[in-house]
Amino acid sequence: MKNKIVLEETVPIEKNKDYEIDITGMGYKGEGVGKIKNFTTFVEESIIGETVKIKIVKLSKKFAFGKLIKIMKPSPDRAEPFCSIYKRCGGCQLQHLSYDSQLKYKRQKVVDAITRIGKLINVKVNPTIGMAIPYRYRNKMQLPIGKEESEVKIGFYAQRTHEIIDMDSCIIQDEIADNIVKLTKEWIEKYNISTYNELSNGGVLRHIMIRRGFKTGEVMVVLVTNERELPYRKEFIDIMVKSVNGIKSIIQNINNKKTNVILGEECETLWGQETISDYIGEFKFKISPLSFFQVNPIQTEVLYNKTLEYAGLHGTEIVFDAYCGTGTISLFLSKKCKKVYGVEIVPQAIENAIENAEANKINNAEFIVEESEKAIPELINKGIKAQVVVMDPPRKGCGKVLLQAIAKMSPDKIVYVSCDVGTLSRDLAILQDLGYQTMEIQPVDMFPQTAHVECVVKLSLI
Repeated sequence: MKNKIVLEETVPIEKNKDYEIDITGMGYKGEGVGKIKNFTTFVEESIIGETVKIKIVKLSKKFAFGKLIKIMKPSPDRAEPFCSIYKRCGGCQLQHLSYDSQLKYKRQKVVDAITRIGKLINVKVNPTIGMAIPYRYRNKMQLPIGKEESEVKIGFYAQRTHEIIDMDSCIIQDEIADNIVKLTKEWIEKYNISTYNELSNGGVLRHIMIRRGFKTGEVMVVLVTNERELPYRKEFIDIMVKSVNGIKSIIQNINNKKTNVILGEECETLWGQETISDYIGEFKFKISPLSFFQVNPIQTEVLYNKTLEYAGLHGTEIVFDAYCGTGTISLFLSKKCKKVYGVEIVPQAIENAIENAEANKINNAEFIVEESEKAIPELINKGIKAQVVVMDPPRKGCGKVLLQAIAKMSPDKIVYVSCDVGTLSRDLAILQDLGYQTMEIQPVDMFPQTAHVECVVKLSLI
């Protein structure tokens, strides 16, 4: 009760009360931002320049969240969402914003982060590279399966919940996935197959994963099950083989753990091949159920070509590729350098990287299973020094130990590929203190209709 009294004394607005607000900015997740009585308020589905009526649904000492009730003055950048479940599904955040405005927002998001978090000024941030067709770009779909009063639901979790929003079509996923989802629902209904219940940890079907090679047309369907026994598996195989063009692989993945992790460690090939394949640029990659492969192959090629451009290789350089994953960037670099060392902590990813190098007849790439923070200092201690370092870390960014080790080696260039502008900005500030100047940043729209943005950054030794 005491905390509530203190909050009421310090906050000038009230929960569950309606207000009008002018939207003057956009937040990290694509939400509109404005002020009521000089108090910062976030409003989903609102756009800069709009005046909207909202209801305050969440309140803290420093900011509030409002639910959009009515748009009093719309922005000319507003677009009509093309998905019927957009407002309930957690997959997209920006369908209400025109695509050109989405690209501008993403560039500004980068600018805001590097100035506020990284304290970097006068850095060249290029316009975001977008897609000619900003939908149907995903080559991988993972969907929970459930039932509600015997009705089968396959779709997406509603934002901040585990309620499944049933889906007939998803405009950012490959079109073939819509048909596979429809066929799977019909199979479940016809044979009354049980679906997973989180509370009891019972039921058979948990998720379905669909992967498709955009250039090869090869399709993989993975059923994630809670039990080893899959009822009516032959009937499922018959339906998929008969009805899905390009199907090459049907897999059962077993995950009987009470976890939010989608895939288990064990896979059984029910029909066809263990893997499918696809290309990024001229390079061919095998894709297994558990392997990482970029979900937007069209923009991945754009991203990697920009990485290669920023590396500025002439054929004589040693290159370190930190956090190399399955070696996709390493292969692009290998064509232009003397040798590339790829480092990754996940053993299966390195196995895939070696296979990918062999399949593409690349013999100047060496892959190491180890944390980049440990492996790269070890390479340096052995007298192996790189003229160019490429880093593509996970969302948490690079470790300071790694950045210090790299800077001590004094490579001419560093190319930083990032999926999180916050940790990117933090790391660029560290690198600046270590003697590296951020020369140029290229945002790339890997995920149209969402608030995510990928960046390629060129750094040079001062």
